[in-house]
Amino acid sequence: MRTPPAPAPDLRVDGTAWDVVVVGAGNAALVSAIAAAETGCRVLVLERAPAALRGGNTRHTRNIRCVHAAADAYNSGSYLFDELWDDLCRVGEGPSNEKLAEITVRLSEEAVPWLTERGVRWQQPLHGTLQLGRTNRFFLGGGKALVNAHHRTLRRLGVAVAYDATVDELVVTGDRCTGLRGTQAGAGFAVTAGAVVCACGGFEANIAWLRRYWGDAADNYIIRGPRYNDGRVLANLYDLGAARAGQERGFHAIAVDARAPKFDGGIATRLDTVPFSIVVNRTAERFSDEGEDEWPKRYASWGTNIAGQPGQIVYSIWDDRTAGRFLPPMYGVYRAGSLAELAADLGLPAGRLAATVARYNAAVRPGTFDPARLDDCRTEGLDPPKSHWALPIDRPPFYGVPMRPGITFTYLGVAVDERARVLRTEGTPFTNVYAAGEIMSGNILSTGYLAGFGLTIGTVWGRLAGTGAGRHAG
Repeated sequence: MRTPPAPAPDLRVDGTAWDVVVVGAGNAALVSAIAAAETGCRVLVLERAPAALRGGNTRHTRNIRCVHAAADAYNSGSYLFDELWDDLCRVGEGPSNEKLAEITVRLSEEAVPWLTERGVRWQQPLHGTLQLGRTNRFFLGGGKALVNAHHRTLRRLGVAVAYDATVDELVVTGDRCTGLRGTQAGAGFAVTAGAVVCACGGFEANIAWLRRYWGDAADNYIIRGPRYNDGRVLANLYDLGAARAGQERGFHAIAVDARAPKFDGGIATRLDTVPFSIVVNRTAERFSDEGEDEWPKRYASWGTNIAGQPGQIVYSIWDDRTAGRFLPPMYGVYRAGSLAELAADLGLPAGRLAATVARYNAAVRPGTFDPARLDDCRTEGLDPPKSHWALPIDRPPFYGVPMRPGITFTYLGVAVDERARVLRTEGTPFTNVYAAGEIMSGNILSTGYLAGFGLTIGTVWGRLAGTGAGRHAG
């Protein structure tokens, strides 16, 4: 194995040979590159974005959900295998592949020590409605700091990173990849590789691809991450005979501000108003239980809920009772002295909104309001119900904010085996093609999501893919 070149932002890769090439530069990719380099390999990371925007969806993350045996400075209590497994089984339709999901949960216990040893720093858990202090661990400085920590480790290991590098094609003969072709800053390149790790995300930024499964509704979706996640490598893998995993309509999607940018708005556009409000569609009718479950299990259901509504737009409505109990929306809120005025501001039918609020208020049963747990404030005889945190909306001023589905990542991807090797349609793996992160998340996730679990998948399978690729190439 040769001594790797010193990495540089303007590294040009055409015509070079590498032991391992990693496609992508989010958490899963960077973990893969670190793991491969630690086997002694010469590693190249191909990042489609410019250096200033490196990191994919990881830039917008904050925390990771992992098994841990006890409380410490950064977690308020233990979170053991059985509980995480149960939480994963209870979201959506449960794990897609129980064997691979079990591997993910079991190996998650190693993730935090592994990351810590490589320079990732942590902060104490947040308080309030997030309810994640015991189960999740927060990155000091968020996802961008995580990406920067990974890059410091890559530099120490001598891993080369090439920016503005788009992979268009894996060159495959039989069951083996021999190299990659693409463009870098407008010029074509070709590299050879002893092994390849595909960790370049899903196809959530490819509206035409989303439209295959969601129809014209996809035109109204907001993409929380970068426009670069268009599924180009995933489509190429399918063309090469890779097997599929995950549901076509499966994605991690949440409620975001309808005024957010189409791409890359990230976590700042998320709205936390749902449990403290009622949510109505554009005909001013409620359509789902706003208090169904605790935030970590509930919040990801709202992207799908909104996607099924006319025009893919809904409105969160609350009053002065609950104002200030959540992070303020980035783009502000609509505020009015009466429901009729608020309806006019939001473009809703005033009479229907008043009737919806009146029915809701009449169904509210008193209880002890507690935003930190599943309380006993509920409705009775209302369809759909509000199971928790139900308070009357009758104390002006009244507030509202428009919401759309914010797509984080798609679940349809490539099937992998327990070593993270990409499987072919006939059931055997490519000998030297591995996958990690969102591009293979459909092996584990079906329709639901747990807060922080995307980073878990990326870290666990990044380590498996990188180590496997490094050992194969070495």
